[in-house]
Amino acid sequence: MKEISTTELQERLEKGEQLNLVDVREADEVAAGMIPGAIHIPLGDVPVRMSELDSSKSYILICRSSGRSGRAQEFLADEGYDVTNMVGGMLEWEGATE
Repeated sequence: MKEISTTELQERLEKGEQLNLVDVREADEVAAGMIPGAIHIPLGDVPVRMSELDSSKSYILICRSSGRSGRAQEFLADEGYDVTNMVGGMLEWEGATE
């Protein structure tokens, strides 16, 4: 399974790279702040909402500590999606939030 560190993701975003980010935390967690540009699909909704994702694109999955995003990654990878887990999650994120 592919992984990206919070530092590497922040550096790529700061360079202006256009990345597809999916935050799988619950609504109350994202209300406290999420990475700008990320879309919110709670983990429990991933199976029914995965059709909102373009299977020809790559996605970086985000959660609080990287456990739930890891589960989402396993599920989506099995469905044929190109997904990477942000290791450390928002607990280790030091970049901007919105």
